[in-house]
Amino acid sequence: MRNCGPMKTSDFGKWRSFFWPIHRSELKKFLPMFFIFFLIAFNYNVLRSYKDTIVITAAHSGAETIPFIKLWAVLPSAILFTLLFTRLSNHFTREKVFYITLSIFIVFFFLFAFILYPSQELLHPNNLADKLQHLLPDGFKGFIAIFRNWTFTLFYVMSELWSTAIFSVLFWGFANEVTSVDEAKRFYGLLTFGGSVAGIFAGYAAIHFSRNLFIPWLPYGSNAWDQSILFVSCTIIIGGLLTMALFRWLNTKVIGPSEKHSPPREKIRMSMRANFSYLARSKYLICIALMVFAYNVAMNLVEVVWKDQIRALYPNPSDYNSYMGQVIFVMGIIASLAGLLTTTKVIQRFSWTTCALIPTAIVACTGIFFFQFTFFPNHSLAWLNGLVNISPLMLCVTFGSIQNCLSRASKYTFFDATKEIAFIPLSNESKLKGKAAIDGVGSRLGKSGGAAIHQGLILMLSSVAASIPYVAAIFLVVILIWGLSVISLGKQFDVLVAHKAKLNIPEKDPVLKEST
Repeated sequence: MRNCGPMKTSDFGKWRSFFWPIHRSELKKFLPMFFIFFLIAFNYNVLRSYKDTIVITAAHSGAETIPFIKLWAVLPSAILFTLLFTRLSNHFTREKVFYITLSIFIVFFFLFAFILYPSQELLHPNNLADKLQHLLPDGFKGFIAIFRNWTFTLFYVMSELWSTAIFSVLFWGFANEVTSVDEAKRFYGLLTFGGSVAGIFAGYAAIHFSRNLFIPWLPYGSNAWDQSILFVSCTIIIGGLLTMALFRWLNTKVIGPSEKHSPPREKIRMSMRANFSYLARSKYLICIALMVFAYNVAMNLVEVVWKDQIRALYPNPSDYNSYMGQVIFVMGIIASLAGLLTTTKVIQRFSWTTCALIPTAIVACTGIFFFQFTFFPNHSLAWLNGLVNISPLMLCVTFGSIQNCLSRASKYTFFDATKEIAFIPLSNESKLKGKAAIDGVGSRLGKSGGAAIHQGLILMLSSVAASIPYVAAIFLVVILIWGLSVISLGKQFDVLVAHKAKLNIPEKDPVLKEST
Protein backbone atom coordinates (compact mmCIF):
# COMPACT_ATOMS: atom_id res chain seq x y z
CA MET A 1 0.00 0.00 0.00
CA ARG A 2 2.75 2.39 0.90
CA ASN A 3 4.71 1.79 -2.29
CA CYS A 4 1.95 3.20 -4.50
CA GLY A 5 2.74 6.34 -6.44
CA PRO A 6 2.25 9.68 -4.75
CA MET A 7 -1.28 11.03 -4.69
CA LYS A 8 -1.64 14.80 -4.57
CA THR A 9 -4.38 16.99 -3.15
CA SER A 10 -4.84 18.43 -6.63
CA ASP A 11 -6.35 15.09 -7.66
CA PHE A 12 -9.51 16.09 -5.74
CA GLY A 13 -12.16 18.71 -6.31
CA LYS A 14 -12.26 21.91 -4.27
CA TRP A 15 -14.62 20.72 -1.53
CA ARG A 16 -13.37 17.17 -1.35
CA SER A 17 -9.75 18.31 -0.97
CA PHE A 18 -10.94 20.40 1.95
CA PHE A 19 -13.07 17.85 3.81
CA TRP A 20 -12.12 14.38 2.52
CA PRO A 21 -8.76 14.19 0.65
CA ILE A 22 -8.79 10.38 0.68
CA HIS A 23 -8.70 8.20 -2.45
CA ARG A 24 -11.07 5.26 -2.69
CA SER A 25 -8.13 2.87 -2.92
CA GLU A 26 -6.90 4.21 0.46
CA LEU A 27 -10.12 3.64 2.39
CA LYS A 28 -9.21 0.07 3.31
CA LYS A 29 -6.16 1.43 5.07
CA PHE A 30 -7.48 4.76 6.35
CA LEU A 31 -10.85 3.75 7.85
CA PRO A 32 -9.50 1.09 10.25
CA MET A 33 -6.80 3.55 11.36
CA PHE A 34 -9.49 6.20 11.86
CA PHE A 35 -11.70 3.99 14.04
CA ILE A 36 -8.74 2.63 16.01
CA PHE A 37 -7.69 6.21 16.75
CA PHE A 38 -11.28 7.10 17.65
CA LEU A 39 -11.55 4.28 20.21
CA ILE A 40 -8.14 5.01 21.73
CA ALA A 41 -8.98 8.72 21.99
CA PHE A 42 -12.40 7.95 23.50
CA ASN A 43 -10.86 5.86 26.26
CA TYR A 44 -8.15 8.46 26.80
CA ASN A 45 -10.65 11.29 27.29
CA VAL A 46 -12.89 9.28 29.60
CA LEU A 47 -9.88 8.35 31.70
CA ARG A 48 -8.70 11.98 31.79
CA SER A 49 -11.87 12.95 33.58
CA TYR A 50 -12.00 10.04 36.00
CA LYS A 51 -8.32 9.89 36.96
CA ASP A 52 -8.40 13.48 38.23
CA THR A 53 -11.75 13.13 39.96
CA ILE A 54 -10.95 9.91 41.79
CA VAL A 55 -7.66 11.31 43.15
CA ILE A 56 -8.50 14.97 43.82
CA THR A 57 -11.86 14.30 45.56
CA ALA A 58 -10.59 11.31 47.60
CA ALA A 59 -10.45 11.52 51.39
CA HIS A 60 -7.60 13.74 52.69
CA SER A 61 -6.57 14.60 49.13
CA GLY A 62 -6.69 17.49 46.68
CA ALA A 63 -5.07 19.00 43.59
CA GLU A 64 -1.73 19.17 45.43
CA THR A 65 -1.64 15.35 45.20
CA ILE A 66 -1.21 15.39 41.40
CA PRO A 67 2.40 16.70 41.28
CA PHE A 68 3.45 14.04 43.80
CA ILE A 69 1.77 11.28 41.81
CA LYS A 70 3.34 12.38 38.53
CA LEU A 71 6.83 12.54 40.00
CA TRP A 72 6.84 9.58 42.40
CA ALA A 73 4.40 7.21 40.68
CA VAL A 74 3.91 8.09 37.01
CA LEU A 75 7.60 8.72 36.25
CA PRO A 76 8.88 5.38 37.65
CA SER A 77 5.98 3.57 35.98
CA ALA A 78 6.80 5.21 32.64
CA ILE A 79 10.41 4.07 32.97
CA LEU A 80 9.27 0.52 33.69
CA PHE A 81 6.90 0.63 30.73
CA THR A 82 9.70 1.81 28.44
CA LEU A 83 11.85 -1.11 29.54
CA LEU A 84 8.96 -3.55 29.10
CA PHE A 85 8.08 -2.16 25.67
CA THR A 86 11.68 -2.42 24.53
CA ARG A 87 11.95 -6.01 25.72
CA LEU A 88 8.73 -6.94 23.98
CA SER A 89 9.81 -5.17 20.77
CA ASN A 90 13.09 -7.09 20.78
CA HIS A 91 11.33 -10.47 20.98
CA PHE A 92 7.94 -10.02 19.29
CA THR A 93 6.49 -8.45 16.14
CA ARG A 94 4.90 -5.02 16.17
CA GLU A 95 1.45 -6.61 16.02
CA LYS A 96 2.01 -8.90 19.01
CA VAL A 97 3.48 -6.05 21.07
CA PHE A 98 0.28 -4.09 20.41
CA TYR A 99 -1.91 -6.94 21.68
CA ILE A 100 0.22 -7.66 24.74
CA THR A 101 0.42 -4.02 25.82
CA LEU A 102 -3.27 -3.31 25.32
CA SER A 103 -4.18 -6.53 27.17
CA ILE A 104 -2.25 -5.33 30.23
CA PHE A 105 -4.46 -2.24 30.42
CA ILE A 106 -7.67 -4.19 29.86
CA VAL A 107 -6.80 -6.63 32.65
CA PHE A 108 -5.95 -3.81 35.06
CA PHE A 109 -9.23 -1.93 34.58
CA PHE A 110 -11.12 -5.19 35.06
CA LEU A 111 -9.26 -5.83 38.33
CA PHE A 112 -9.79 -2.25 39.49
CA ALA A 113 -13.54 -2.34 38.89
CA PHE A 114 -14.22 -5.74 40.43
CA ILE A 115 -11.52 -6.14 43.09
CA LEU A 116 -9.52 -3.01 44.01
CA TYR A 117 -12.27 -0.39 44.15
CA PRO A 118 -14.85 -2.49 46.05
CA SER A 119 -12.16 -3.43 48.61
CA GLN A 120 -10.69 0.05 49.08
CA GLU A 121 -11.60 0.27 52.78
CA LEU A 122 -9.61 -2.88 53.49
CA LEU A 123 -6.71 -2.01 51.19
CA HIS A 124 -6.10 1.66 52.06
CA PRO A 125 -3.74 2.16 55.10
CA ASN A 126 -5.72 5.04 56.63
CA ASN A 127 -4.45 4.59 60.21
CA LEU A 128 -0.79 4.71 59.20
CA ALA A 129 -1.47 7.65 56.88
CA ASP A 130 -3.14 9.57 59.73
CA LYS A 131 -0.04 9.07 61.89
CA LEU A 132 2.21 10.32 59.10
CA GLN A 133 -0.03 13.36 58.63
CA HIS A 134 0.50 14.34 62.28
CA LEU A 135 4.26 13.86 62.08
CA LEU A 136 5.00 15.62 58.77
CA PRO A 137 4.44 19.28 57.72
CA ASP A 138 1.34 20.33 55.75
CA GLY A 139 3.36 20.45 52.52
CA PHE A 140 3.60 16.64 52.58
CA LYS A 141 -0.18 16.20 52.39
CA GLY A 142 -0.03 15.29 48.71
CA PHE A 143 2.73 12.74 49.24
CA ILE A 144 0.81 11.05 52.07
CA ALA A 145 -2.36 10.99 49.93
CA ILE A 146 -0.77 8.90 47.18
CA PHE A 147 0.16 6.33 49.85
CA ARG A 148 -3.17 6.51 51.69
CA ASN A 149 -5.25 6.01 48.52
CA TRP A 150 -2.79 3.77 46.68
CA THR A 151 -5.45 1.98 44.58
CA PHE A 152 -6.61 5.36 43.27
CA THR A 153 -2.98 6.27 42.62
CA LEU A 154 -2.60 3.10 40.57
CA PHE A 155 -5.73 4.01 38.57
CA TYR A 156 -4.24 7.45 37.89
CA VAL A 157 -0.92 5.95 36.78
CA MET A 158 -2.51 3.49 34.35
CA SER A 159 -4.74 6.25 32.96
CA GLU A 160 -1.69 8.48 32.42
CA LEU A 161 0.24 5.66 30.78
CA TRP A 162 -2.63 5.10 28.35
CA SER A 163 -1.68 8.30 26.51
CA THR A 164 2.02 7.39 26.41
CA ALA A 165 1.77 3.65 25.76
CA ILE A 166 -1.28 3.36 23.51
CA PHE A 167 -1.41 6.79 21.89
CA SER A 168 2.20 7.83 21.37
CA VAL A 169 4.15 4.58 21.26
CA LEU A 170 1.76 2.01 19.80
CA PHE A 171 -0.62 3.89 17.51
CA TRP A 172 1.56 6.75 16.25
CA GLY A 173 4.57 4.46 16.00
CA PHE A 174 2.53 2.13 13.80
CA ALA A 175 1.04 5.01 11.76
CA ASN A 176 4.43 6.60 11.07
CA GLU A 177 5.79 3.26 9.90
CA VAL A 178 3.07 2.57 7.33
CA THR A 179 2.34 6.16 6.19
CA SER A 180 4.27 8.34 3.74
CA VAL A 181 4.69 12.12 4.11
CA ASP A 182 2.08 12.76 1.41
CA GLU A 183 -0.40 10.39 3.06
CA ALA A 184 0.31 11.87 6.48
CA LYS A 185 -0.52 15.39 5.30
CA ARG A 186 -3.95 14.10 4.20
CA PHE A 187 -4.53 11.39 6.83
CA TYR A 188 -3.34 12.93 10.08
CA GLY A 189 -5.67 15.92 10.07
CA LEU A 190 -8.66 13.60 9.67
CA LEU A 191 -7.30 11.21 12.29
CA THR A 192 -7.03 14.01 14.82
CA PHE A 193 -10.54 15.09 13.82
CA GLY A 194 -11.73 11.60 14.73
CA GLY A 195 -9.97 11.91 18.07
CA SER A 196 -11.71 15.24 18.67
CA VAL A 197 -15.11 13.74 17.90
CA ALA A 198 -14.24 10.96 20.34
CA GLY A 199 -13.72 13.67 22.95
CA ILE A 200 -17.32 14.81 22.45
CA PHE A 201 -18.63 11.30 23.06
CA ALA A 202 -16.27 10.84 26.01
CA GLY A 203 -17.42 14.10 27.59
CA TYR A 204 -21.05 13.08 27.22
CA ALA A 205 -20.25 9.65 28.72
CA ALA A 206 -18.53 11.26 31.72
CA ILE A 207 -21.51 13.57 32.28
CA HIS A 208 -23.99 10.71 31.93
CA PHE A 209 -22.09 8.36 34.24
CA SER A 210 -21.71 11.11 36.85
CA ARG A 211 -25.38 11.95 37.15
CA ASN A 212 -26.94 11.03 40.46
CA LEU A 213 -28.49 7.89 39.04
CA PHE A 214 -28.35 4.93 41.38
CA ILE A 215 -29.60 1.53 40.26
CA PRO A 216 -30.70 -0.30 43.44
CA TRP A 217 -30.91 -3.75 41.86
CA LEU A 218 -27.34 -3.56 40.52
CA PRO A 219 -25.14 -5.52 42.98
CA TYR A 220 -22.31 -3.00 42.88
CA GLY A 221 -21.54 0.00 45.07
CA SER A 222 -23.57 1.96 47.57
CA ASN A 223 -24.06 5.17 45.60
CA ALA A 224 -24.16 6.60 42.09
CA TRP A 225 -20.43 7.44 42.06
CA ASP A 226 -19.46 3.84 42.90
CA GLN A 227 -21.59 2.54 40.04
CA SER A 228 -20.14 5.10 37.64
CA ILE A 229 -16.72 3.51 38.29
CA LEU A 230 -18.17 0.19 37.12
CA PHE A 231 -19.71 1.74 34.00
CA VAL A 232 -16.56 3.57 32.95
CA SER A 233 -14.34 0.52 33.55
CA CYS A 234 -16.59 -1.66 31.40
CA THR A 235 -16.56 1.03 28.71
CA ILE A 236 -12.74 1.08 28.70
CA ILE A 237 -12.60 -2.71 28.49
CA ILE A 238 -15.06 -2.91 25.57
CA GLY A 239 -13.25 -0.11 23.72
CA GLY A 240 -9.94 -1.90 24.17
CA LEU A 241 -11.29 -5.18 22.82
CA LEU A 242 -12.77 -3.45 19.76
CA THR A 243 -9.43 -1.71 19.16
CA MET A 244 -7.62 -5.05 19.17
CA ALA A 245 -10.16 -6.53 16.74
CA LEU A 246 -9.77 -3.62 14.27
CA PHE A 247 -5.99 -3.72 14.54
CA ARG A 248 -6.04 -7.45 13.81
CA TRP A 249 -8.20 -6.90 10.71
CA LEU A 250 -5.90 -4.11 9.50
CA ASN A 251 -2.80 -6.27 9.86
CA THR A 252 -4.48 -9.30 8.28
CA LYS A 253 -6.24 -7.67 5.33
CA VAL A 254 -4.28 -4.50 4.54
CA ILE A 255 -0.66 -4.51 5.72
CA GLY A 256 1.44 -6.32 3.11
CA PRO A 257 3.44 -9.49 3.83
CA SER A 258 6.70 -7.69 3.06
CA GLU A 259 6.10 -5.33 5.96
CA LYS A 260 4.91 -8.06 8.33
CA HIS A 261 7.83 -10.36 7.64
CA SER A 262 10.61 -7.81 7.38
CA PRO A 263 14.00 -8.76 8.80
CA PRO A 264 14.25 -8.32 12.55
CA ARG A 265 15.40 -4.92 13.70
CA GLU A 266 18.54 -4.36 15.69
CA LYS A 267 17.84 -4.77 19.38
CA ILE A 268 17.95 -1.56 21.36
CA ARG A 269 17.92 -0.69 25.01
CA MET A 270 15.90 2.38 25.87
CA SER A 271 17.33 3.30 29.24
CA MET A 272 17.27 6.95 30.28
CA ARG A 273 21.02 7.14 29.63
CA ALA A 274 20.55 5.68 26.14
CA ASN A 275 17.72 8.14 25.42
CA PHE A 276 19.86 11.16 26.31
CA SER A 277 22.85 9.74 24.45
CA TYR A 278 20.83 9.18 21.30
CA LEU A 279 19.17 12.60 21.40
CA ALA A 280 22.51 14.33 21.99
CA ARG A 281 23.75 13.27 18.54
CA SER A 282 20.93 14.95 16.65
CA LYS A 283 19.86 18.59 16.77
CA TYR A 284 16.71 17.50 14.92
CA LEU A 285 15.64 15.09 17.68
CA ILE A 286 16.60 17.55 20.41
CA CYS A 287 14.18 20.08 18.92
CA ILE A 288 11.34 17.55 18.85
CA ALA A 289 12.12 16.57 22.44
CA LEU A 290 12.08 20.23 23.52
CA MET A 291 8.72 20.73 21.82
CA VAL A 292 7.19 17.79 23.66
CA PHE A 293 8.91 18.71 26.92
CA ALA A 294 7.77 22.34 26.82
CA TYR A 295 4.17 21.50 25.95
CA ASN A 296 3.84 19.02 28.82
CA VAL A 297 5.48 21.34 31.34
CA ALA A 298 3.34 24.32 30.30
CA MET A 299 0.08 22.37 30.48
CA ASN A 300 0.98 20.81 33.84
CA LEU A 301 1.83 24.20 35.31
CA VAL A 302 -1.59 25.61 34.38
CA GLU A 303 -3.70 22.53 35.06
CA VAL A 304 -2.72 21.99 38.70
CA VAL A 305 -3.74 25.57 39.53
CA TRP A 306 -6.99 25.21 37.59
CA LYS A 307 -7.90 21.84 39.14
CA ASP A 308 -7.24 23.20 42.61
CA GLN A 309 -9.89 25.82 41.95
CA ILE A 310 -12.34 23.24 40.58
CA ARG A 311 -11.86 21.16 43.75
CA ALA A 312 -12.82 24.19 45.85
CA LEU A 313 -15.90 24.78 43.70
CA TYR A 314 -17.01 21.13 43.34
CA PRO A 315 -15.86 19.02 46.33
CA ASN A 316 -18.34 16.21 45.53
CA PRO A 317 -16.80 13.60 43.14
CA SER A 318 -19.94 13.28 40.99
CA ASP A 319 -20.17 17.06 40.58
CA TYR A 320 -16.44 17.35 39.90
CA ASN A 321 -16.49 14.60 37.29
CA SER A 322 -19.63 15.98 35.66
CA TYR A 323 -17.95 19.36 35.28
CA MET A 324 -14.81 17.77 33.83
CA GLY A 325 -17.07 15.87 31.43
CA GLN A 326 -18.57 19.17 30.28
CA VAL A 327 -15.09 20.59 29.71
CA ILE A 328 -14.07 17.55 27.65
CA PHE A 329 -17.35 17.74 25.70
CA VAL A 330 -16.79 21.40 24.77
CA MET A 331 -13.12 20.69 24.06
CA GLY A 332 -14.16 17.92 21.66
CA ILE A 333 -16.52 20.25 19.81
CA ILE A 334 -13.84 22.94 19.43
CA ALA A 335 -11.21 20.43 18.32
CA SER A 336 -13.66 18.76 15.91
CA LEU A 337 -14.59 22.03 14.23
CA ALA A 338 -10.92 23.04 14.05
CA GLY A 339 -9.96 19.64 12.63
CA LEU A 340 -12.78 19.63 10.10
CA LEU A 341 -12.48 23.21 8.93
CA THR A 342 -8.82 24.10 9.35
CA THR A 343 -6.27 21.44 10.32
CA THR A 344 -5.99 19.37 7.14
CA LYS A 345 -6.14 22.39 4.83
CA VAL A 346 -3.73 24.48 6.90
CA ILE A 347 -1.19 21.62 7.05
CA GLN A 348 -1.43 21.23 3.27
CA ARG A 349 -1.14 24.92 2.45
CA PHE A 350 1.23 26.36 5.03
CA SER A 351 4.71 25.47 6.18
CA TRP A 352 5.37 23.00 8.96
CA THR A 353 6.73 25.82 11.15
CA THR A 354 3.58 27.92 10.83
CA CYS A 355 1.35 24.98 11.76
CA ALA A 356 3.55 23.94 14.68
CA LEU A 357 3.57 27.47 16.13
CA ILE A 358 -0.23 27.60 16.35
CA PRO A 359 -0.42 25.53 19.57
CA THR A 360 2.45 27.56 21.05
CA ALA A 361 0.60 30.82 20.49
CA ILE A 362 -2.71 29.48 21.83
CA VAL A 363 -1.21 27.99 25.01
CA ALA A 364 0.80 31.18 25.63
CA CYS A 365 -2.09 33.63 25.19
CA THR A 366 -4.70 31.65 27.11
CA GLY A 367 -2.21 30.82 29.87
CA ILE A 368 -1.25 34.47 30.37
CA PHE A 369 -4.91 35.51 30.60
CA PHE A 370 -5.68 32.72 33.06
CA PHE A 371 -2.83 33.64 35.40
CA GLN A 372 -3.81 37.31 35.17
CA PHE A 373 -7.33 36.52 36.34
CA THR A 374 -6.05 34.12 39.00
CA PHE A 375 -3.59 36.69 40.41
CA PHE A 376 -6.13 39.45 40.74
CA PRO A 377 -9.61 37.84 40.79
CA ASN A 378 -11.28 40.77 42.52
CA HIS A 379 -9.52 43.44 40.46
CA SER A 380 -9.34 41.86 36.98
CA LEU A 381 -12.85 40.45 37.11
CA ALA A 382 -14.61 43.23 39.00
CA TRP A 383 -16.45 44.56 35.95
CA LEU A 384 -17.48 41.07 34.80
CA ASN A 385 -18.51 40.02 38.29
CA GLY A 386 -20.80 43.03 38.54
CA LEU A 387 -22.24 42.33 35.10
CA VAL A 388 -23.17 38.65 35.53
CA ASN A 389 -23.22 38.41 39.34
CA ILE A 390 -20.95 35.32 39.53
CA SER A 391 -18.37 34.66 42.24
CA PRO A 392 -14.69 35.31 41.40
CA LEU A 393 -13.95 31.61 42.02
CA MET A 394 -16.52 30.54 39.43
CA LEU A 395 -15.13 33.03 36.93
CA CYS A 396 -11.55 31.83 37.48
CA VAL A 397 -12.65 28.23 37.01
CA THR A 398 -14.47 29.24 33.81
CA PHE A 399 -11.43 31.04 32.39
CA GLY A 400 -9.29 28.06 33.29
CA SER A 401 -11.73 25.80 31.46
CA ILE A 402 -11.55 28.02 28.38
CA GLN A 403 -7.76 27.87 28.53
CA ASN A 404 -7.80 24.09 28.85
CA CYS A 405 -10.31 23.61 26.03
CA LEU A 406 -8.44 25.78 23.54
CA SER A 407 -4.99 24.48 24.49
CA ARG A 408 -6.00 20.82 24.40
CA ALA A 409 -7.90 21.32 21.15
CA SER A 410 -4.77 22.79 19.56
CA LYS A 411 -2.80 19.83 20.87
CA TYR A 412 -5.17 17.24 19.38
CA THR A 413 -5.23 19.01 16.01
CA PHE A 414 -2.01 20.85 15.13
CA PHE A 415 0.49 19.74 17.79
CA ASP A 416 0.01 15.98 17.41
CA ALA A 417 -0.15 16.12 13.62
CA THR A 418 2.95 18.30 13.16
CA LYS A 419 4.95 16.37 15.75
CA GLU A 420 4.26 13.04 14.06
CA ILE A 421 4.95 14.46 10.59
CA ALA A 422 8.35 15.59 11.89
CA PHE A 423 9.31 11.94 12.47
CA ILE A 424 8.62 10.87 8.88
CA PRO A 425 11.87 12.20 7.26
CA LEU A 426 13.89 9.99 9.62
CA SER A 427 15.22 6.66 8.40
CA ASN A 428 13.33 3.59 9.64
CA GLU A 429 15.89 2.74 12.32
CA SER A 430 16.30 6.35 13.40
CA LYS A 431 12.52 6.73 13.44
CA LEU A 432 12.12 3.80 15.82
CA LYS A 433 14.92 4.86 18.16
CA GLY A 434 14.11 8.55 17.88
CA LYS A 435 10.48 8.11 18.80
CA ALA A 436 11.35 5.88 21.73
CA ALA A 437 13.86 8.49 22.91
CA ILE A 438 11.38 11.35 22.52
CA ASP A 439 8.69 9.47 24.42
CA GLY A 440 11.28 8.48 27.01
CA VAL A 441 12.77 11.95 27.52
CA GLY A 442 10.54 14.71 26.12
CA SER A 443 7.12 13.50 27.23
CA ARG A 444 8.21 11.79 30.43
CA LEU A 445 10.44 14.60 31.70
CA GLY A 446 7.90 17.19 30.59
CA LYS A 447 5.13 15.77 32.74
CA SER A 448 7.38 14.95 35.67
CA GLY A 449 9.20 18.28 35.29
CA GLY A 450 5.99 20.26 35.70
CA ALA A 451 5.09 18.06 38.65
CA ALA A 452 8.53 18.58 40.25
CA ILE A 453 8.15 22.36 39.96
CA HIS A 454 4.74 22.28 41.63
CA GLN A 455 5.92 19.82 44.27
CA GLY A 456 8.91 21.96 45.23
CA LEU A 457 6.76 25.08 45.48
CA ILE A 458 4.09 23.28 47.52
CA LEU A 459 6.68 21.93 49.97
CA MET A 460 8.05 25.46 50.45
CA LEU A 461 4.77 27.40 50.44
CA SER A 462 2.33 24.68 51.71
CA SER A 463 -0.40 25.32 49.10
CA VAL A 464 -1.07 25.61 45.38
CA ALA A 465 -2.60 29.08 45.74
CA ALA A 466 0.52 30.56 47.36
CA SER A 467 2.74 29.29 44.52
CA ILE A 468 0.80 30.86 41.63
CA PRO A 469 3.13 33.89 40.97
CA TYR A 470 6.19 31.64 40.70
CA VAL A 471 4.33 29.16 38.48
CA ALA A 472 3.37 31.95 36.08
CA ALA A 473 6.97 33.17 35.73
CA ILE A 474 8.23 29.66 34.96
CA PHE A 475 5.37 29.23 32.47
CA LEU A 476 6.60 32.20 30.40
CA VAL A 477 10.15 30.81 30.23
CA VAL A 478 8.87 27.41 29.07
CA ILE A 479 6.78 29.03 26.32
CA LEU A 480 9.89 30.84 25.01
CA ILE A 481 11.84 27.55 24.86
CA TRP A 482 8.93 25.91 23.02
CA GLY A 483 8.73 28.62 20.35
CA LEU A 484 12.47 28.65 19.66
CA SER A 485 12.63 24.85 19.31
CA VAL A 486 9.74 24.89 16.80
CA ILE A 487 11.45 27.51 14.63
CA SER A 488 14.75 25.61 14.63
CA LEU A 489 13.08 22.27 13.85
CA GLY A 490 11.04 23.82 11.04
CA LYS A 491 14.17 24.96 9.21
CA GLN A 492 15.69 21.48 9.39
CA PHE A 493 12.44 19.78 8.36
CA ASP A 494 12.03 22.00 5.28
CA VAL A 495 15.57 21.16 4.11
CA LEU A 496 14.98 17.40 4.44
CA VAL A 497 11.64 17.48 2.63
CA ALA A 498 12.93 19.77 -0.13
CA HIS A 499 15.77 17.34 -0.88
CA LYS A 500 13.60 14.26 -0.28
CA ALA A 501 16.27 13.13 2.17
CA LYS A 502 16.10 10.62 5.01
CA LEU A 503 17.85 11.64 8.20
CA ASN A 504 19.91 8.81 9.68
CA ILE A 505 21.25 9.35 13.20
CA PRO A 506 24.81 7.94 13.35
CA GLU A 507 25.60 5.14 15.78
CA LYS A 508 28.51 6.09 18.00
CA ASP A 509 27.52 4.96 21.47
CA PRO A 510 27.60 1.22 22.18
CA VAL A 511 25.16 1.71 25.04
CA LEU A 512 22.37 1.78 22.48
CA LYS A 513 23.08 -1.79 21.47
CA GLU A 514 21.87 -4.54 23.70
CA SER A 515 24.37 -7.19 24.56
CA THR A 516 23.01 -10.66 24.07
